Amino acid sequence: MTKIIKTLLISTLSLIFILLSTAYLGLHLSLPKLSGELRSGHLFESVTIERDRLGTAVIHGQNRRDVAYALGFAHGQDRFFQMDLLRRNSAGELAEIFGEKALNLDKSRRFHQLRKRAENTVAKMEAKQKLLLQAYANGVNAAVAQQSLSSFEYLLTGTSPQTWQPADSLLVIYSMYLDLQGNTPKRDMALTQIQRLYGEQMLAFVIQNSPYQAALDASILPTEEVLTPELEPQLLATALISTIEEPLDIGSNNWAVTGALTMSGRAMLSDDMHLSFAVPIIWYRAQLNYLSDSGDKVQVTGVSLPGAPAIVVGTNNRVAWGFTNAYIDTADWIVIDDKEPLTTEIEEMKLPGAQSSVEFPIQLSQFGPVKHVNGQDYALSWVAHQDYAVDMELMGLETVSNVKEGLALATTFGIPVQNLMLVDSEGNAGWKPAGAVPSRTNPANVAQLPKTFQGDLWGIDETELPQVVNPQHGRLWSANARVMSAEQFSRFGDGGYALGARSQQIRDRLFESEQFSEQDFYRLQLDNKAKFLTPWHDYLINLLSDEPVRFAKDIQFIRDWQACACADSVGYTLVRSFRAKLIDASFAPIETGLKEINVSLSPVKRYLEPAMWQLLEDEPDSWLPEQYSSWDKFAIQAYVDSTEELLSKHSDNAALADLNWGKVNALKIQHPFSKQMPLLSSLLDMPTVTGFGDSFMPAVQRSSFGASQRFIVQPGLESQAIMVIPGGQSGHPLSDYYRAGFDEYANHQSTPLLPSEILHKITIQAIK
Repeated sequence: MTKIIKTLLISTLSLIFILLSTAYLGLHLSLPKLSGELRSGHLFESVTIERDRLGTAVIHGQNRRDVAYALGFAHGQDRFFQMDLLRRNSAGELAEIFGEKALNLDKSRRFHQLRKRAENTVAKMEAKQKLLLQAYANGVNAAVAQQSLSSFEYLLTGTSPQTWQPADSLLVIYSMYLDLQGNTPKRDMALTQIQRLYGEQMLAFVIQNSPYQAALDASILPTEEVLTPELEPQLLATALISTIEEPLDIGSNNWAVTGALTMSGRAMLSDDMHLSFAVPIIWYRAQLNYLSDSGDKVQVTGVSLPGAPAIVVGTNNRVAWGFTNAYIDTADWIVIDDKEPLTTEIEEMKLPGAQSSVEFPIQLSQFGPVKHVNGQDYALSWVAHQDYAVDMELMGLETVSNVKEGLALATTFGIPVQNLMLVDSEGNAGWKPAGAVPSRTNPANVAQLPKTFQGDLWGIDETELPQVVNPQHGRLWSANARVMSAEQFSRFGDGGYALGARSQQIRDRLFESEQFSEQDFYRLQLDNKAKFLTPWHDYLINLLSDEPVRFAKDIQFIRDWQACACADSVGYTLVRSFRAKLIDASFAPIETGLKEINVSLSPVKRYLEPAMWQLLEDEPDSWLPEQYSSWDKFAIQAYVDSTEELLSKHSDNAALADLNWGKVNALKIQHPFSKQMPLLSSLLDMPTVTGFGDSFMPAVQRSSFGASQRFIVQPGLESQAIMVIPGGQSGHPLSDYYRAGFDEYANHQSTPLLPSEILHKITIQAIK
């Protein structure tokens, strides 16, 4: 028997060894070759692709089209599967890889019919842009064809890479629309249903203006207190407390100073774009070197978005640019009735397997696709549905000479509208909304009637946009809150602005000094002072002091909170969690009713800050559940509930000391596959890092969300510039570039922007 067991054990171990060896060998075979010589019939002249220690793709070519081919080749080598997910995400084609579990997400995407829109846009494009997209696609496909074995993601899913098409690059831009503006229609629908279910007074109460405002012109929207609406007893009696998910501020920080505030006399820019994290990180380091149409040498360094041939954020040594999400209103719901003529189109959604598919019907109106909510049909008009939504005009920034030229291009960009921040080597700094903006003049928080719909203006891209250049004090800032004046706000509306606390903190820090360096800006990017939560900290201390014996340990931790989202702060965790739980409990009557119709307060949770403070000041009886004798008792229970939830999740022995913010908010950047197959975590994920930062401060960081890059530059002084990214260039887990750069990000080190010593070089010869 012992011999049999020994034989079986040896056989089993041998089989495991063979399987692991085969998998490892397969992974190695799928690694791209980063050095050598190739030939292509798609080039006018030869190109080179070099890579440094971080994997930065340094590309040299004689013209922009050949450089697009080379960038496509580099993207295809390092990121093809991630590019594939981006195009499938916006097109609603993920189920073709992942099966039925992706169908609901795909249906939400098919509602917008973005593949059809992308293909129509390419068909209408001017020849120069179309040829450039085709050159990029040719480069991508050439890289995939060079692989001796498909990447492991395709092997695990049993699928194969599909050819990259020019329209796919536009689908990648559409994926950014879904990320950056996807909350705007949800916001407006939530407000529409609040109005329908609870009335105008409740709507006004929920969206009252916040005192946290930091417009560039210092204008203030009125903050007079609105009346607290009475809650009907039935609403309070049937309320169920649930977590109102806190929307992540998908957007960014950026700021700039003119040359008057730097030693060099050059203006300086800081930009950190906030997105959800995954492995690999969305951005890709690149430097493009080519000759312009007029024969001038062009060098542009920054980050690209794999799937598109442009440098998204970067510098051309004379001008540097960065973006934050603008959050102006770019979507409207329109109430339609039974008389409105509708048509139905069928979207065929493929599943794994040659013959398997699902049909998904979409109702269409003259206003846009139609959704049925709470017994009413609504049509969505969204800027992403317009012909001017996507193009490649952003690439014009690569050759501008100064801020003035860059701002003039801003209205031509076919991207989700952004706060464009520009600086130049002459010391100028400017801000302007850049991207697709509808010309309609009546943005609304709630659904409109057909008679107010400005259909003709929706079809026109707005060209008259505000801008600020070289303010007298020399400072510009944006952080997803209102940047433009109060007067301009009424014209462009609110598409989901951030609360404004982050903007205020950045503005105030910029006015603390009269001269700045790159390291000064980097310290500001890492500012995690808890200014926003300080009133909540003081309120909670006073609240718990009524029961000093019961909450003695709690009070001590809260007093010692350090007033920052610091890794070792337990008090910060307690204060932050209490605030969220109190909002959840207080607005449970509203959330309960909305959830019954598949709507939520989540898209507008950040708006509830002034309303929550008003409830605490007014202490209305109609909002207080009958089991509580006072609002203090109600608030204390919210604190107890929030703390118990934290302890159950983060402590094995119910010890408050285990609730330090670094542990609760630990940075966990995961590969999508490891979430489904945890055994792959050690191979695929970035190392877990002690967390710092939060949502309402410059140092934005949650467990899987935060600054997807940190960029600081003075044009012309790129050797001093900083570009830090929380992950590597390659999507291949055995690549030297899979995690390259992550440690510097995690340890707050300032990685250089410019490429370092070249380690690999590919030359692609043109076949003439």
